Amino acid sequence: MSEVARDPLYRRHRFPAEIIAHAVWLYFRFPLSLRMVEDMLAARGIIVTHQTVRSWAEKFGRHFAREIKRRSAGCLGDKWHLDECVVAINGKKQWLWRAVDQDGFVLDVLVQSRRNAKAAKRLMRKLLKAQGRTPRVMITDKLRSYDAARRDLMPGVEHRSHKGLNNRAENSHQPTRRRERTMKRFKSARQLQRFVSIHDPIANLFHFPRNTLSSAQHRDLRNAAMQIWNKIACVAAAALSRCLINGRKVACR
Repeated sequence: MSEVARDPLYRRHRFPAEIIAHAVWLYFRFPLSLRMVEDMLAARGIIVTHQTVRSWAEKFGRHFAREIKRRSAGCLGDKWHLDECVVAINGKKQWLWRAVDQDGFVLDVLVQSRRNAKAAKRLMRKLLKAQGRTPRVMITDKLRSYDAARRDLMPGVEHRSHKGLNNRAENSHQPTRRRERTMKRFKSARQLQRFVSIHDPIANLFHFPRNTLSSAQHRDLRNAAMQIWNKIACVAAAALSRCLINGRKVACR
């Protein structure tokens, strides 16, 4: 085990930090199931169970997402796109409320059982607390609850209500829909909230406007994002490569 792997974050874990961080990165970066990540690690000679991958994803993913959000505080856009989509859980409708900026970065997500002005107001309060400022303009679909909440919390903010203008937020739901299919539906509203609260900040780190970048620029941004990820995860890129090449044939209880 490398010296970096002995970071206090990974205390009492048998596997090196490089392997744990890589498993968490695979699970949240790509639409993979827990068993898929288990098989991908097994192909490298790293024998873990999917239950172990789940516990890593919940514990370390939460820490990584919180650190990414801390680093991006105050750096996101001033144009808010707000939208909500329905998620069926155990035969009941839950509403996933989402806010993104003009560049497609997710500002916040909130799972609620209602689709009314009270729910919209709760989302806006959370956004104002996290962002520390009001937006320059707010864009939503035709749902009137947004305007009712805006009048109470942000009366001076310009509000544009038009379904065609809100494609940023509409498209931002797609990764969640893909994961919903991979996971064969979410089991509870709590699980959904926990997953998107970790997934979306990590997705922000690797979000690049590919249609406006050259291949070289995209590679540079991807390398920079991986360097930030390695720093947040307290791992060294060289050590990670060595661990995945050599493998480690041990069973995880």
